[in-house]
Amino acid sequence: MTATDKPAPGQLILAAPRRGKPPRHLADLDPAERKLAVEALGHKGFRAKQLSTHYFERLTLDPESMTDLPKAIRSGLVADLLPTLLTPVRTLSADGGATLKHVWRLHDGALVESVLMRYPKRVTICISSQAGCGMNCPFCATGQAGLTRNMSTAEIVEQVVAAARALRAAALPAAPGPAQLPAGDPGASEGLGPPADLGAEADDTGGDTAYGSRVTNVVFMGMGEALANYKAAIGAIRRLTDPAPDGLGMSARGITMSTVGLVPGIDKLAAEGIPVTLALSLHAPDDELRDELVPINTRWQVDEAIDAAYRYFEATGRRVSIEYALIRDINDQSWRADLLGEKLNARGRGWVHVNPIPLNPTPGSKWTASRPGVEQQFVERLRAHGIPTTVRDTRGSDIDGACGQLAAATA
Repeated sequence: MTATDKPAPGQLILAAPRRGKPPRHLADLDPAERKLAVEALGHKGFRAKQLSTHYFERLTLDPESMTDLPKAIRSGLVADLLPTLLTPVRTLSADGGATLKHVWRLHDGALVESVLMRYPKRVTICISSQAGCGMNCPFCATGQAGLTRNMSTAEIVEQVVAAARALRAAALPAAPGPAQLPAGDPGASEGLGPPADLGAEADDTGGDTAYGSRVTNVVFMGMGEALANYKAAIGAIRRLTDPAPDGLGMSARGITMSTVGLVPGIDKLAAEGIPVTLALSLHAPDDELRDELVPINTRWQVDEAIDAAYRYFEATGRRVSIEYALIRDINDQSWRADLLGEKLNARGRGWVHVNPIPLNPTPGSKWTASRPGVEQQFVERLRAHGIPTTVRDTRGSDIDGACGQLAAATA
């Protein structure tokens, strides 16, 4: 998408542009579909599980290492079912190597980004679900770029598998010691991820070294609105959580699905029976301001979005995270903190956690982060209402890798 294709202010793009489909990949298919695909290629069906073991468990794409497969068919199976989906373009490092932003080129030239964040005993990856985004939030670089296309299930999954592969191979820069991490409590917030108490079940790395050696947390907070690419996003969650070797065998409790408030998508997600964490990007408690900051609010307003989030909590028992980018003199007034606290408490107690996020800078933006004292007052007002509140740090902001900064403009 070029600069001339950028959406007009407030314009929503809910239907992704149609482009050539990515190559079919093993991760696009469930186990039964993989068996049929292998058989259609003229091979025994059990070869599908062998291939799945290599991809999801052994994290390899090298045909020569797949010694349990007949040598004559290895390369063909890999070419047909494990094609290259992401080509690395550039990697940017921050926080002494603890934060890595990867720019990837897809098969059609579209660019997407993922951000890997390493912490003591856990590793979080922030992944993209679309090339660009159609939600057009004016303070978000991704939204301002418009929507190029939806990503496939396998393209979403491959971001996680590529990170897991690099971690296992120790092919990443050495991470700093805990004392060298950015200011803030890394145990209480993850730059682009949920507060640790929402994903703590996945924090135990089972005796790994000081820095986690495997991906423990996945957050759908990169480029795109995942619930607008629902089928592929749910397929990716199933590949991530399916037991090995059918998938990566991750805990659903270590996965966070972020949304600007697509109410039908939230309700569909609640019915899936997968206990991922829901993060609702609210950014304003009143419709007048949220219509401007989050244009989807013209479709589903504040109370409708909060009601859907509460229904999600009721269906799953998973506490919901409310994301709130604090923008100086725009949405950071104490009365808005009070209104937010009142609205959340009106649905009940103990079902929600608020993550205020200091606004990260984006090129050409007229807005900036709230003053520290105003931020603290906002937090104190929410806590006075009994709302658990944690300010998120801004991991990766100096490499445009923090919340709202991903625009694939660094290729």
